[in-house]
Amino acid sequence: MTNRVQLLRTTGTVLTFLSISINIPYVLLIQNFEYDDILREPANYILTKFYEGGSGLIFTWFVFALLALLFIPASTFLQKVLAREDTTYLSAATMMGVLSGILQSIGLMRWVFVVPVLADQYVQQTTDRATRAAIAVVFQAINQYGGVIIGEHLGQTLLAFWTLGVGLAMLGSPYFKPWIAWFGLFTVPLLILGQSELLATVIPSLPVWEVTPIGFMLWELWLLITGISLLLTANKYENSDKNNRQISRV
Repeated sequence: MTNRVQLLRTTGTVLTFLSISINIPYVLLIQNFEYDDILREPANYILTKFYEGGSGLIFTWFVFALLALLFIPASTFLQKVLAREDTTYLSAATMMGVLSGILQSIGLMRWVFVVPVLADQYVQQTTDRATRAAIAVVFQAINQYGGVIIGEHLGQTLLAFWTLGVGLAMLGSPYFKPWIAWFGLFTVPLLILGQSELLATVIPSLPVWEVTPIGFMLWELWLLITGISLLLTANKYENSDKNNRQISRV
């Protein structure tokens, strides 16, 4: 029982910390960098705005990218909590969760190690028009590949399927109420439909469903609820175990 309580508490702590802390750099980026609307702005505007943000903006992106890696232990611990004989699919879902954390972190790291170099060279007075045009093309290519493909498409698609697997496993788990599982499953179609925005960057005529922000806000709330639920369950089991020990002594 002690090991089980510790697993529940550790998993709950990681999920709760991740769901709260990931919003700190996100809010800072909204305030200081016009994120994420700025991603659809022209390259010259983005690079200039990024340069003006200085080292503080780079550090914010760095923290954001590191926090994405916390999804690796979070998904791994949650697999141990939910693992049962009828959840053999959970191993594949966990692998998707791990890959999602890695890919999203890689996508975010472009703002730490690549974009600063481009932005610095772009704003220099000695940089001629032709060079600026070349830098803008390089930036667009890196942003499309590192951001749209790796982070937003692959990373978020894998995240959606991880959520699907975890949500299904939650339905039969004694540690979660069914509504928590359904809450998580409800976010999956929103995350999938949000991919239409990414395809529209190369197929402008494609219909776009701008539901990604809503999907992610609900998903983060679900992650927080999942973490808190595990912490409460761990306390419940621990108190029950203490009561049983006291009764046995009597």
